[in-house]
Amino acid sequence: MDLSSVNGLPLHALLVHVAVVLVPVTALCVLLAAAWPTARRRLGIVNALLGAVIIVLIPLTKNAGEWLRDRVAPTPLIESHAELGESVVPWALALGLLGIATWLWYFVTETRASAATADPARGIRRAVGVVLVVLAIGIGGIATYQTVLAGESGSRAVWQNNFRDTLDP
Repeated sequence: MDLSSVNGLPLHALLVHVAVVLVPVTALCVLLAAAWPTARRRLGIVNALLGAVIIVLIPLTKNAGEWLRDRVAPTPLIESHAELGESVVPWALALGLLGIATWLWYFVTETRASAATADPARGIRRAVGVVLVVLAIGIGGIATYQTVLAGESGSRAVWQNNFRDTLDP
């Protein structure tokens, strides 16, 4: 079974669409969960699941992109896209880990806090909460920005000079 294409389309072309949607969605969900207790309760384990999907999806997308790059004519646009795609990987993986860590931190601390009558660790929990918000803004923002840059460069590599703004007569 060949996993490099699906119905004749390169797998990379399919996976990038998932990545371009999931990275910003995950960034937003992690930020909401870190900053807003109501969102955290409603999202539940969603952040951890999104994080796990990203951790698997991004390397698959990168490998599929490398497979595709070896099979198309080399151009400056393709090389630029490949470089930008490489820059997405560490930030997206960090975002995935942050999604899992955020869920895990609040799952453990809120379970313990609700079981305790006195809460001597409230200050520590609040400080970690602030750190999680800052990390969510930073990592989520950079991961989203890098994903947008790589996605735009990929679409430019595929479509630039391949269509017209006007209809055929």
